[in-house]
Amino acid sequence: MAEKNVGSAEPEAAVAASIKGDDLTHVNEQGRARMVDVGAKPRTARRAVAAGFVRMAPSTVELVRTGGAKKGDVLGVAQVAGIMAAKRCWEFVPMCHQVALTGVDVRFSVGDGGVAIEAECRCTGETGVEMEALTAVSVAGLTIYDMLKAHQRDMVIEEVRLLEKSGGASGDLHLTGGQSLCHVMRPRVATVEAVCVSERKGTRKHPVDAIELVPGSGVAGDAHAGNWHRQVSLLPAEAVDTMRDVLPELAPGDFAENVLTRGLDLKALPVGTVLAAGTAELVVTQIGKTCHNDCEISKLTGKCVMPREGIFCVVTRGGVVRAGDQVTVMTGDAPSGGGHSSEGGAR
Repeated sequence: MAEKNVGSAEPEAAVAASIKGDDLTHVNEQGRARMVDVGAKPRTARRAVAAGFVRMAPSTVELVRTGGAKKGDVLGVAQVAGIMAAKRCWEFVPMCHQVALTGVDVRFSVGDGGVAIEAECRCTGETGVEMEALTAVSVAGLTIYDMLKAHQRDMVIEEVRLLEKSGGASGDLHLTGGQSLCHVMRPRVATVEAVCVSERKGTRKHPVDAIELVPGSGVAGDAHAGNWHRQVSLLPAEAVDTMRDVLPELAPGDFAENVLTRGLDLKALPVGTVLAAGTAELVVTQIGKTCHNDCEISKLTGKCVMPREGIFCVVTRGGVVRAGDQVTVMTGDAPSGGGHSSEGGAR
């Protein structure tokens, strides 16, 4: 029986002629795919790091953070899936070799609108482990999607790429300046140092164990709660620290803040930024304010940090906030329902 021709020899010859040196080692002299023989290469220590990102809505991020997904532990399952995928990369990618991996690590960083994934693979062998690391990231991302698709179907798996590789004749490669993706994409987080309320306007707030945030209103039981754009006030503790040389007895609530935080430059957040605070969610509506004439701090020192450093928010999802909780920047592009900056009005 005559062998069936698949294309002419001329195009194959042209493809083969266009290949110079080792430009395409997975192509044979006929221009067709082959598995490269690495038997003559020396065995060296190999390492590769890859990364990716699963972009999702803030409410879906919160499910990951709190363990509220219907299918269970999202990151725990994704980690195992990524490790398993790295070990079986040769079965998924046709021309990959079966590599005896000596180590696989899959790491995650939650925040800023999604989950950052990083996979590191190691071996001692004749060929590198870049594909194993990339496969681990890809399958971990797919697993995160599968675990959360009941909650959100328009998640995006993106930016899957190699960050680092070392070992082998081609030398080392570092695409991140020594910083991992989990470091670069680490969420911006502050810690709540105190939560405060005042039952009457015109009085200093005082610390409480916890505050309840109510959508459309603000802090339950606070005199400034209401259907307006300044339902919750936040102030960085770093700003209060700058006043302690003059007023060493300053206490939480003295600047009329509901939430005293440490770790974020709050005034740098744009109007519209979505914040997760405790179990609640806020949207920034105003940066700073005009200090009213009867401000006690301003009278004593000639300045007040709330007008310069404080921010104001509305509550978009109810919940509880207490000292020790985190305030996490979720996204900076949410609709703000009208932004304000240093607007007058008593607080």
